[in-house]
Amino acid sequence: MNIDLPNVRHLAAFAATVRHGKVTAAADAIALTQPALTQAIAHLEHRLDCRLFDREPGGMRPTQAALLLAPRAEHAMALIGSPRVTSTQIRAFLALARKGSYAEAAEHLGLATASVHRAIADLSLALGERLVERRGRRVSLTRKGEARARSFGLAMAELRSGFAEVAEWRGKEGGRIVIGAMPLSRARWLPRAILAFAQARPGIAIAVIEGSYTELVGPLRDGEIDLLLGALRPEAQIPDLVQSPAFLDRPQIVMRSGHPLARGDDFPAVDLGAHPWILPSADTPLREYWRAMMTAARYTVPDVAIECGSVLTIRELLLETDMLSLLSPDQLRVEIEAGLIAYAAPPHPIERTIGITTRRDWRPTPAQGTMLSILAGEAQDTS
Repeated sequence: MNIDLPNVRHLAAFAATVRHGKVTAAADAIALTQPALTQAIAHLEHRLDCRLFDREPGGMRPTQAALLLAPRAEHAMALIGSPRVTSTQIRAFLALARKGSYAEAAEHLGLATASVHRAIADLSLALGERLVERRGRRVSLTRKGEARARSFGLAMAELRSGFAEVAEWRGKEGGRIVIGAMPLSRARWLPRAILAFAQARPGIAIAVIEGSYTELVGPLRDGEIDLLLGALRPEAQIPDLVQSPAFLDRPQIVMRSGHPLARGDDFPAVDLGAHPWILPSADTPLREYWRAMMTAARYTVPDVAIECGSVLTIRELLLETDMLSLLSPDQLRVEIEAGLIAYAAPPHPIERTIGITTRRDWRPTPAQGTMLSILAGEAQDTS
């Protein structure tokens, strides 16, 4: 199913007709002629391949498909902010926001660079806002431009969800769920959930975007990602997001199997600060847990020799050196079972909460709700 942003005027006509119940009132509300409004609804019905209204003597009665789509259409229109904006302008602006240059945006869209320039200039004029500024050969978004990019992205996400719900109502399940996955979630939790979901909802595609929290939280806020899996953050830092705990993870000190500490040395008698460490960046919860562990055990808190968030890279470095790291055994399960990696409990137990992060105003579709339920079930088996 095509889930690109539909014609904004068609969307406005549909939302106004649901709201007012009559073609005349709806047309007046959005400054369209009655024939133009009727044609706009017909185009949207053709796109969705279903009837949105029953034409009755007393007005336009929305069908069940229309009632499913209407709340999301209204929200999308509020996010877009103006019926004068066109879908072409929005696509051009989002491409520029993501690519950083007119040339790359034009190549991504398959348009001439001049067309992208014109579309974004027209968008700025329609909104009465300066959206971009040039910095050398690149362009950057103004503060208002950044806000508009986020709003447009969220509008796209709302419409994808609305179209998916209509398709499911019609018995033609489609669409996809985009999941942001931080390292630990990729070990067992997410793969198990994907397998279970594929059996339960085979018509829905799954896209997994891997990265750190810093890399993924922006796309989550922008509507490019539906849900984010991994270590939860302090609530005060993210008032616009909702975090749902799934299970507790207990990181262990990991090392190569031939490491001196793997022979059973008593940790309290060994200064772990004398060993080189591989750890994620200083702004991650795991790094903070490590520092708290070292301080509580009265160890020297050393400079971290290598900062790295990639489990694959950490694994190779552990195998070739006497470095230590702090990871969940699930993340190195294959190497541990093969006898290549050893692990030991830290001198002070560490627990971190793993869970699901979503936007505060996110309303999951039935398929997304199924994925959330499966993730919750798999989390119980993981903990």
